[in-house]
Amino acid sequence: MGLLHFVSELPLDLQQHARYCLDQIEDEQVLVGLSEQFQRSLVLALSRSPFVSDVLRQQPALISEWQSPSSRLFQGSDEEDMRCRLSEQCGRCSSEEELMAALRQFRNAEQARIIWRDMNGLTNLDGTLTEASALADVCIQVALDWLNVRLKEKYGTPRSRSGHEQNLIVLGMGKLGARELNVSSDIDLIFAFPNAGQTDSPKKCIDNQQYFTKLGQRLIHVLDHRTVDGFVHRVDMRLRPYGGSGALALNFASFEDYFQTQGREWERFAMLKARPITGDRKDQNYLTQNIIRPFVYRRYPDYSSFEALREMKRLIKSEVLRKGGDQNIKLGSGGIREIEFIAQATQLIYGGRDARLQDTGLQSVFKTLVREEYLPHDWVATLLEAYRYLRDLEHAIQGYEDQQTQLLPTDVAPQIAVSQAMSENSWDELVEKSVSLRQGVSSIFDAFLYEDSEASAQEASTSNHWLALWKDNDSSLEAWREEFERAGFDDHSASASAILELRELPRFGSISASARDRFEAFLPRLLTVLGDESASAQTLGRVLTVVQAVLGRTIYLVLLNENDEALKQLCKLCAESQWFADHIAASPIVLDDLLHPETLYHPPIREELSDELRQSLLRIPEDDLEAQMDCLRNFKQSHMLRVAAAEISAVLPVMKVSDYLTWLAEACVEAALGIAWRNLVQKHGLPELRSIDGEALETGAVDCAGFAVFGYGKLGGIELGYSSDLDMVFLYDANDFGTTCGEKSVNNQLFYTRLGQRLMHILGAQTSQGICYEVDMRLRPSGNSGMLVSSVAAFERYQKNDAWTWEHQAIVRARFITGDPSLQSLFEDVRKSVLCARRDKSGLKAEVRKMREKMRIAEAEKLKSQALAEASLKQGHGGLVDVEFITQYLILAYAHDFPALVQWTDNVRLLDCLAERLDYPIDFSGLIDAYRKLRSALHRKSLSGKDTSKGLGHFESERALVQQSFAELFKE
Repeated sequence: MGLLHFVSELPLDLQQHARYCLDQIEDEQVLVGLSEQFQRSLVLALSRSPFVSDVLRQQPALISEWQSPSSRLFQGSDEEDMRCRLSEQCGRCSSEEELMAALRQFRNAEQARIIWRDMNGLTNLDGTLTEASALADVCIQVALDWLNVRLKEKYGTPRSRSGHEQNLIVLGMGKLGARELNVSSDIDLIFAFPNAGQTDSPKKCIDNQQYFTKLGQRLIHVLDHRTVDGFVHRVDMRLRPYGGSGALALNFASFEDYFQTQGREWERFAMLKARPITGDRKDQNYLTQNIIRPFVYRRYPDYSSFEALREMKRLIKSEVLRKGGDQNIKLGSGGIREIEFIAQATQLIYGGRDARLQDTGLQSVFKTLVREEYLPHDWVATLLEAYRYLRDLEHAIQGYEDQQTQLLPTDVAPQIAVSQAMSENSWDELVEKSVSLRQGVSSIFDAFLYEDSEASAQEASTSNHWLALWKDNDSSLEAWREEFERAGFDDHSASASAILELRELPRFGSISASARDRFEAFLPRLLTVLGDESASAQTLGRVLTVVQAVLGRTIYLVLLNENDEALKQLCKLCAESQWFADHIAASPIVLDDLLHPETLYHPPIREELSDELRQSLLRIPEDDLEAQMDCLRNFKQSHMLRVAAAEISAVLPVMKVSDYLTWLAEACVEAALGIAWRNLVQKHGLPELRSIDGEALETGAVDCAGFAVFGYGKLGGIELGYSSDLDMVFLYDANDFGTTCGEKSVNNQLFYTRLGQRLMHILGAQTSQGICYEVDMRLRPSGNSGMLVSSVAAFERYQKNDAWTWEHQAIVRARFITGDPSLQSLFEDVRKSVLCARRDKSGLKAEVRKMREKMRIAEAEKLKSQALAEASLKQGHGGLVDVEFITQYLILAYAHDFPALVQWTDNVRLLDCLAERLDYPIDFSGLIDAYRKLRSALHRKSLSGKDTSKGLGHFESERALVQQSFAELFKE
């Protein structure tokens, strides 16, 4: 079969054009001996793209070059291959005219190959985008290198004032920056250079600004100017600072100053996809990491962008209505631009907090958005299906004649060619499918950042009363009382006083105009929501606690203003408890959790907590300790809010609440230890774990090798509350005389001491996000006067020879938390040995009773009231500590006879074990019930924020049972 056979298989409207194209190839020898596969592919390419046929007519040797199945036509070409070939060709050019010719001929050949591959199904969409983007990158890089050499010969090398050589950074924007360039597209570029200075020519020195402006102008000319060979790429420079009136090239300082003082919302949108194509890697990283990203991405969810994004959305819709656009698959309704807007707008809002969204690729961003549930799964599935189809269609349209157009063709021949390239049976079927896909996009676009104008108008009418009162600085207490009474608030006077106190705050005089606008938009909305709900003065006061805390960061008011659900959840939680108001005021970032009530009241289990925290930390560079510490704090505050919400709504009982709070602490300690370990190992190397006769046998190659953290008190007993600190002990097991293996080696003992110090710092240091946990190390051997970190051997000697009875009581509740698992069994052996030692019961009883009396006296001195101390749920007679002392005494007294008593560390299971094994005149089930009720009351006290003097007075029967048991057990 010959070429004409394959021509005859084409639709009639394409056959004549294909024959004409074959006739135009003057070197008929290149058409001889072609395989059937290549002949079919050639005919399809010629019929579907007049541009390809023009290139082959001008460069017929390409047919011979590409006919092999192993050629670039069938296998593709990567960026490095393109660069090598183009560099070789341009290296032979001695003039700018020769350079321009070489660039264009290379570009045309590669463009024809990419279009051929795309229209014949030899690659997929991703392959076409990658190769088209790589071609543009290579043309820019090679042309710039050639021009720079010639310009240096004339003016010298541009240098900073300190003498460092400077190079031009070309930023690719839009689809080029995202490596998603069309087969026929202009390219948006921005030129930057690091520092001001001048060239080093002794004869014709110019400043760097002039040098890089000249270099940029020449680059634009050689790429954009149309010659007999066409052009390389149409270049658009309008996205640079100050637009068309701005300097063609700016140094980094000017860029930063512009972004900080004049950068606008649409420019943040544009800079989302900025990518350096040329320049030194170090300079590229500085520009993107230190200047562009801080401008584009806010540190926290950027809800302040909502209104600006809505305005951009309105402009898109109005442009579609104004211009029509059913035939434009990019700018028309449901087109590519709407799909891009949804992804990029979501990136702007959330990308500062979630670094995984700081991605230039649209498809990868959408995958992250759906995986992390920023957008609904069905939305993303619809948008991605439409995007891939419309981008393929865009390539088929543009590849026909190498024209930058997104308009559906109106002539029959291109319609047939495009529908064939898209594997559709007819043009009508193609149109029907594209219309259906675009309708799906359009409906999602309408729903995205939805704005109900009618509802907004109604709300505005309701809000006007509140706003008018607020803006009237002379409005009286009585006027506010009347308005609160009209709105149905339960305590008109208290509500009015709270609002007027807020207005008198000194900080209102110093906040910016935009912050004031945000507050004035929020306040009427808050009062309206409270009026629709409980209309409680108490709730208003609590919410205003949060408002005062965020007046300097009013982006959080925007969040609440933009999300009815979040505002309702805030009011609901504050109505239940003062704790929520205080917690949110201390950590406003947790307001983001109110957006998702489906997860707010259902905290994750232990494994999910650790995995979520690990994933969050993976997004942060390992050398950014401050960001890692803030991540730990935000994680803890967020999940503590969820646990409290679950408890207050009766989703979790008290035992489960303590479980979750303990799991949360364990996850944070585990992550903090990992951070501390990696930091120190990078600095000092790994420690030696074992040695014989001074020769090391192994080093700590696994994370935290030779080191472990053990929890005491409520952490060890799995009974943490909302304000609990962490009682911990650090142990190590390593060669005391060994050293670490790094360049800055230190003694093992010093290494582990620094590891403990670093862990305490990561958990307990005050940052902008507060502290993670207070850490209490007083239960370590010898207390505050002892070593911060003890070896297992020293710990064992101390426990068996020097520890006080109260320290043996403490070890009842001690357990492994995190670190090297091999130390867990060593610790358990010591713990069991200590607890199971035979003791004189009368002497033990006296010691325990004496310690309990010391604690009572200390509590009374702290509260400066014997009555308050007696009423304390924790320390009062018949309170929680009495139950704990009963349990600890019995464990120490009888574990020698019943070793199974030391299996657990939490009080409830310890009491269960005692009940099973001891025939003792104590109502163990009654103690367990009393202990649970008192712990639950302690949690509720933390959540309510009230310090009631009644305390144990609410639990007379439970108190009496505990007092009776304690008196019976410890009677002299």
